[in-house]
Formats: sequence, structure tokens, C-alpha cells
Amino acid sequence: MSLHALPDLPAVDRDTFRNAMAQLGAAVNVITTDGPAGVAGFTASAVCSVTDSPPTLLVCLNRSASAWPAFRDNRALCVNTLSADQHALSTLFGGKTAMADRFAAAQWQTLASGAPLLEAALISFDCEITQRVSVGTHDILFCTVLAVAQGEARQGLAWFDRGYHTFSRQDAR
Repeated sequence: MSLHALPDLPAVDRDTFRNAMAQLGAAVNVITTDGPAGVAGFTASAVCSVTDSPPTLLVCLNRSASAWPAFRDNRALCVNTLSADQHALSTLFGGKTAMADRFAAAQWQTLASGAPLLEAALISFDCEITQRVSVGTHDILFCTVLAVAQGEARQGLAWFDRGYHTFSRQDAR
């Protein structure tokens, strides 16, 4: 294998980075919390597995988001991966809608952490927030998975190229 040096490239600015990240498809999730700081939720695609021992996810949250204080102060969250027909819920949790109105749009229950679990989610990860790291404008929340709830939906919702797309469990075969 032969390696060739690339010419010096300009520094990556915010718009270049955002345009490049638009090409990185991801599942759409509604992240919820409840606890001493109250109930809150937001839409996120910045969710990733970290390790399976112990089962750990990371979730990225902008500190300017209206939901941030609740996630900062609560020690629990639930990652609710949306099914293909829940794009309206994604938009609702991603906007400036009042928290009470966001949660009134769906049916919820709780597991071990007490964070709201979306009943119609493709899959939900009930978690304890075990570590926070601040990077730039965001906090990275490291979350130990306490329980997993599998939904009935067969198709999931993805975000790619600044739009919603669907995928199904059969696509993986």
C-alpha cells in the first residue's frame, strides 16, 4: 500500500461540517427525562453505543436547548427510537413546543429509571446518566442501560440528507 500526502486543505468551518454530517444517516430518537428537575424531552440523532460491558450509550445535547437544565439536573433518561410513522412526534420534540404539549401527543410509561418510555417506540433504552462531558456547545451524556423495551413496530425512522427516511428490520438481512 502506498500513501500519498494530501495537499493542505482549509480548516473545516461550521457549515462544511454540518453539510458533511448531513450525509451520516442515523436513527431518530426522542430522549426523555424525569426527576427532581421535572419532565423534559428532545429529538436527537446523536446517539451511539459506547460499550456492552456495562451496556452504555452516549447522547449529545446542546446546552442552549430548552430541555438542557432538566437533563443536567436529573440522573435518568430514556432513548426512545422512533418508528417510521412517528415523524410528527420527532418534529414536535425537536421544536419550541411546550413540554406538556410534547408529552400529551403520545402514550408513556416508565421502567427502572423513571424517565418516560414511549409506548409505540421501535425500541427504548432506559438509562441512568453516569457521566457528563462538555465539548463545544454540547454535553455528552454517558448512560448506563438499565432496561430495554422492544416495541411492536417493524420499521424505524432515520434522518439522512436533512430529511426523514424509513428502514425495516428486513433491510438488515
